[in-house]
Amino acid sequence: MANVTYPGVYVEEVESGVRPIAAASTSIAAFIGVAEKGPIYEAVRVFNFTEYQNLYGGFLDGSYLSYAVFQFFNNGGAQCYIVRVSGQNTKTASIVLKDRGSTAQPSLTISARSAGVWGNKLAVLITNGTNDRGNKSDNAVGNEFNLYVAALDGLEPLERFENLSMVPSALNFVEIVTASSNYIRVSVNQANTNVQAGKCRGADAPLSLDGTSRTKFQININGDGYQEIDLQDAVGTGVGTVTNLSTATNIAGAIQYVVSKLTKLRGTTEQDAFAKFTCALDAGVLVLTSGVAGLSSSVHVSPASDKGQDASGLLKLQGGTEILGASVTRPRNNPAGVDYFLVGDNVAPTSEVSSVQLGSDGDPVTNDQPYTYVFDSGILDDKEDVSLIAVPGIGSEAVVGAGMSYCANPNKRPLNDCFFIGDMKRTDDTVDEAKAFRDFITPKNSYGAIYLPWLQMQDPTGKSAEPMLVPPSGYVAGMYARTDAQRGVWKAPAGTESAVGGAVGLAVNFTDVQQGILNPLNINVIRQFASSGIVLWGSRTVSSDPEWTYIPVRRTAIMLRVSIFRGIQWAVFEPNDEGLWSQLRLNIGSFMMTLFRQGAFQGKMPSEAFFVKCDKETTTPDDINLGIVNVLVGFAPLKPAEFVVVKISQKAGQTS
Repeated sequence: MANVTYPGVYVEEVESGVRPIAAASTSIAAFIGVAEKGPIYEAVRVFNFTEYQNLYGGFLDGSYLSYAVFQFFNNGGAQCYIVRVSGQNTKTASIVLKDRGSTAQPSLTISARSAGVWGNKLAVLITNGTNDRGNKSDNAVGNEFNLYVAALDGLEPLERFENLSMVPSALNFVEIVTASSNYIRVSVNQANTNVQAGKCRGADAPLSLDGTSRTKFQININGDGYQEIDLQDAVGTGVGTVTNLSTATNIAGAIQYVVSKLTKLRGTTEQDAFAKFTCALDAGVLVLTSGVAGLSSSVHVSPASDKGQDASGLLKLQGGTEILGASVTRPRNNPAGVDYFLVGDNVAPTSEVSSVQLGSDGDPVTNDQPYTYVFDSGILDDKEDVSLIAVPGIGSEAVVGAGMSYCANPNKRPLNDCFFIGDMKRTDDTVDEAKAFRDFITPKNSYGAIYLPWLQMQDPTGKSAEPMLVPPSGYVAGMYARTDAQRGVWKAPAGTESAVGGAVGLAVNFTDVQQGILNPLNINVIRQFASSGIVLWGSRTVSSDPEWTYIPVRRTAIMLRVSIFRGIQWAVFEPNDEGLWSQLRLNIGSFMMTLFRQGAFQGKMPSEAFFVKCDKETTTPDDINLGIVNVLVGFAPLKPAEFVVVKISQKAGQTS
């Protein structure tokens, strides 16, 4: 409230009490299956099939995961999670490259991004960096290197990573730069002891400085910071001083003397970097060397602050080199005649390669355990936006039962916010087989549905000119998403509007009489009609509870539960009295009214369609003492017109 102190008009904002509730998403799917590559037993979100291919590879023989994801996006899906499963003994392809030291040690381990045989087809090329001014054609000189990734079948670079450093603190550190790779992971051997002391080497022999005022320059040892030195400070009679600056030997001695007397600027710098600093002549060229070796050991020289006194030209840095301590730890270049190192499939050991490991897909998945493990292990538990789950092509009563049980398990999904779409076996194409499959599902509840038969689609790989059979779950999940977007979750995802895209036929086209046997068993049939094409022609859950027979009723209840739960979190810890109750009635009632206007409920009037009750009848004094507020929300669900009966009779008594 405003602090009223003077006569006048005061303006302040007050809350309206309306906190809109947003409808929860109902069409984000999770697909579980075997893939060519990608993280194992980890849920990763993808937004289109191209992204899926980049992460998980293409169409794999013996697995229907890729086909289902393809048809999910093809039929209206917008985003989904992928969980890759595998058998035991999977291995990730990797290669360990040696460094450039005279006594080589492991430098880099380059691994495929994920386990599988696919990694054996990757190849890498190592070259000298292109920006480093110390770059030469040999292996020894320079601080940076380039890494190119290619596919064995084409050897055209898929990715390029240039001017990489072996120094962890550098912005171009190899592990940091390559972390974005779609194909590889790179790790540096932190135990490498081949590090050297950083050096700064001149390009030409130094000029005489005797009788000149150009005796100053700035120097930075091991990244401690630039300090300006004056070589005249070394001319004297003390130990280590020189008599003049007229010879290259005296200049080298002066540099060593003056730098060794510097005091470090940072607490983390070792004083020995200065105290043991050396400057020597090598073939008449000045070589300045840090007193302490290490990955980031370095010597950098810059011009003096006064250009008239600058002596940095001594080193001719325009053509000289600055060599880091990590330079020798870089991986060796590919030898002459070897275009690429093969990740996982290279000959080892060699002078450049320390060891390799072949990638492996592991043991074949021959039972249900890897799929049911996903439900038991909690991989999807924290993915609160998942609302549809499918295990494409695994026509197992145990897997379907585990999926439905997971969706209804409050310990796994506290809001029971998922719906499972189950496939039958590929060979289940008769009434008796479908009935037997349904009978063996345990438990049977309203949090799942089963569909048959399998559908035919053109082989996307082009290997076969004949259509191939694929499971329906990918198509169905896509149709759920499309129907939700176009009509709402309360509309049954079935009927002539639910013509599936990408299907060219069915394994078997059931007749009306056959479906008349399957429909009461709550088995959803996919049919093909001359006028409508291939359509979903059933919308029942597996439950025998008549209250939850229909898919849209269950999914509408899920949507309401999740939306209201998320939309009234603000009420926690509010005073539990009529003020709170009226706000809850208002906010939830507004949400339900919005849905009513969209046609989500039965009834001509809101009072016929829904109610929201929160008052002293729902919340007793005992509830208040326990900190509980009870809200009762009821809705009249829309149920599909599953049987349309038309009666035709003759009109009698008409004269001719």
